[in-house]
Amino acid sequence: MNTSRWLTVLCLAASMPAYASSGFKPIELKDSEMAELRGRYVMPGRIISFGIVMSSTFQNAAGDIIKGTASMQVDASTITPQFYVQTTGSSGSGTNQGPGTGTVTGGAGLGSGQGVTQSVRTAGDGNTGYNNVGINVTENGLAPTNVVQSGQVLLAGGIVNGTSAAGDIAVSARNGGLQMAIQSKNNQGNSLQQIGGGNLGQAIVLTGNANFVTNMTQLNVVMNNGLNNPALNCNLDQLKGLRTLGY
Repeated sequence: MNTSRWLTVLCLAASMPAYASSGFKPIELKDSEMAELRGRYVMPGRIISFGIVMSSTFQNAAGDIIKGTASMQVDASTITPQFYVQTTGSSGSGTNQGPGTGTVTGGAGLGSGQGVTQSVRTAGDGNTGYNNVGINVTENGLAPTNVVQSGQVLLAGGIVNGTSAAGDIAVSARNGGLQMAIQSKNNQGNSLQQIGGGNLGQAIVLTGNANFVTNMTQLNVVMNNGLNNPALNCNLDQLKGLRTLGY
């Protein structure tokens, strides 16, 4: 090999660390950029099942109950994702309270919040209000088998109603999401739960006494453990090699 070729090879070799260093230089990401990355940190094919369960319960002082549950399960065998809704009600054996006389004011901005918004407002005595959002991630590589979803199918733009001595419930598909609203009887209060558009809202308003109200939304994700993925292991080995070089 002549001298000119040797000089070319040496120049290229000397310049490689500089290119590598600039290519792996840490760059701080802005919040707006991080927001666009939500849901993209899971390797393709790792999520094998996704489900959501939403339920609301209103129990008054007499023990009367109105409850609604909406659920959806999505996996590789799902053709069209659908919400299945069930409403139930029962009568208690206690003594009915008089009509609620409390007044709750304000809170106009609660309906315009972004992300997760939760509120419990009460103008009575002895009330209990509980909002909860849970995310359950299982990494065992097995999708739920023979999951039988029961209830009434909630069609787009549709509504499912239920009633009992405690109040009335309406579960509706609106604005690309799901809404579950309970209006109690005897002016004891109301509850509202809705999800859609990247937002989740849970609100409870109580104007009577000795009521027990809950809103719950549970997200269930089943992931493939991915421990025996040769391509992924190869990529991880390459990253380990970069660390030893100081990047």
